[in-house]
Amino acid sequence: MEKVLSARFDIPNSHTLDVYLQHGGYRALQKALTEMTPEQITEEVKKSALRGRGGAGFSTGLKWSFVPKDSPKPIYLVVNADESEPGTFKDRPIMEKDPHALLEGMMIAAYAISSHLAFIYIRGEYWYLKERLEQAIEEARARGYVGKNILGTGFDCDVIVHPGAGAYICGEETALLESLEGKRGYPRIKPPFPALVGLYGCPTVVNNVETIASVPPIIVNGGDWFRRLGTEKSGGTRLFAVSGHVERPGVYERPLGYPLKQLIEDCGGVRGGRKLKAVIPGGTSAPILTAEEAETITLDFEALAAIGSMLGSGGVIVMDETTDIVQATYRSIKFYEHESCGWCVPCREGTNWLVKIFRRLLRGGGTERDIDMLIELSDNMFGRTHCPLGDAAAWAVAPAVKKFRAEFERYVQRRVSVAV
Repeated sequence: MEKVLSARFDIPNSHTLDVYLQHGGYRALQKALTEMTPEQITEEVKKSALRGRGGAGFSTGLKWSFVPKDSPKPIYLVVNADESEPGTFKDRPIMEKDPHALLEGMMIAAYAISSHLAFIYIRGEYWYLKERLEQAIEEARARGYVGKNILGTGFDCDVIVHPGAGAYICGEETALLESLEGKRGYPRIKPPFPALVGLYGCPTVVNNVETIASVPPIIVNGGDWFRRLGTEKSGGTRLFAVSGHVERPGVYERPLGYPLKQLIEDCGGVRGGRKLKAVIPGGTSAPILTAEEAETITLDFEALAAIGSMLGSGGVIVMDETTDIVQATYRSIKFYEHESCGWCVPCREGTNWLVKIFRRLLRGGGTERDIDMLIELSDNMFGRTHCPLGDAAAWAVAPAVKKFRAEFERYVQRRVSVAV
């Protein structure tokens, strides 16, 4: 199985520039700056079918093409390293073990969109990774891969690492931009989209860490090569962060279109030989799958969308037969209630009411009507909030209630009280 993103993870000192160069590092940047125009790079990325790895799955090359070519304003590239959704930790090894892959991808992307200043907005809890990235930037700047006159081509681009304050909402691209400007991380209403009006009111491309780190191999090997690794519409490989009830949790690189059942087996299978009960395939915002769905689905954007779920951030959470789905779902909605910025009513009030109903059920005072209200509330939140946090909360609840309703009804019938 071909490794693209994790090929250097197990090499000693893989985070250093010398090791990166020994294993083909910065060849893609040399090729991009000396043999390709910005338009050719964008077309190659489009051809690769590289889709955003942060959650939305939007075409990366298409997003780059939205940036105006004749902008009188500066153009910015912002890398979203605010990895904070429960179950999601796949960007961390890239920044920790292969930071130059990210920097090389950033320089190529910056050249493609005519940007001369790029930012890495990193989760505040990843402070040690901020230092690792800054060391890599210094190494690259000293050897001419970042900064002024990169590789003697006349192209300039520098990088700034900016830590966030640990707010989940700042992973949403417009809230991230507000935070980067020094303001409270409230989402902006779209349109206008960041490609036209982004950081400081200037055209801005916001891409995820894994997305940008996928760019150098595309430039070296070609877009067609990368697309063939995955499916026709979901090109390449991606990193899956597998957690929960498997024998060997961790980060696994697999091609898009890979069977979810096989991925679980690659992780040693369900812990203790127990039966699989459910899987959340893309971070807690992705609608939950039953064991039957998980055993037949493939991991790509189209297949999961077809059954009402999504690939999201690639955080695969496995639950065995001992899992209490009601309590597990309560944990998720409690997270979204805590992380709601409170700006819009459906999210602020909706998440709060969902938590109240869950607590009533878990404390033995719930009714059948409460179960229906969980679905009604979720339906009324979905699509009615300024940013996707409200949708994420709704997705975490409604599918769980519909697919595992019997478990919710048991709390009503038995009136068992658990600590919450």
